[in-house]
Amino acid sequence: MECVVQGIIETQHVEALEILLQGLCGVQRERLRIHEICLKSGPNLGTVASEVRVLCDLEQSEPSWAVRHIGGAMRGAGADQVSVLVRSMVESKTSKNVLRLFYALGYKLDHELLRVGFCFNFYRGARITVTVASINKMLKLHATDEAVPLTPGIQLVEVTAPATSEIYTEVAYAMSSFCEYLAPLLHLSKPGVSTGVVPTAAAAAASLMSDGGGTTL
Repeated sequence: MECVVQGIIETQHVEALEILLQGLCGVQRERLRIHEICLKSGPNLGTVASEVRVLCDLEQSEPSWAVRHIGGAMRGAGADQVSVLVRSMVESKTSKNVLRLFYALGYKLDHELLRVGFCFNFYRGARITVTVASINKMLKLHATDEAVPLTPGIQLVEVTAPATSEIYTEVAYAMSSFCEYLAPLLHLSKPGVSTGVVPTAAAAAASLMSDGGGTTL
């Protein structure tokens, strides 16, 4: 399982967000360039449609591949009481032949994206990953060099942490506590809940840029 929240930020404020994250996380950022290919199962693979995402990490000297399946969100009173989305997720490293395998199984290409940005991986009450990336669409099949922004001027921020059914409340609390520090720049909520940009972002970004992140927000 994993806990996740998302938000958006204007590209002009991303540098300020990076400064803030650098100070909060205490680790160096990692560059991100992920080619994401979404595949859906055909009618011969069961009555319930299945969706998998094939991920190619283009930042590596030798591109590495993984396959990810995101399941449904946890429901019930427990899920409603936490401010993060709790969902099942399975990810596995694969060989570069993974696309050929899924096509042979009957999966079809649904869409593909290119995520370009950076991420921070750190421990703060839970093993948290913060990803900041522009989402780009391909004009031609697999043409990552010709990708164009899906939402120009806006980038997606995602905070995730692995969890289990026994500790998801503790993980959710750790994530929520951390996300409070980012509130002046962006609002993070469960995926699918649109909150838009934060009115205080410009002032907070200006403060961070003026002193390199020394201001307490």
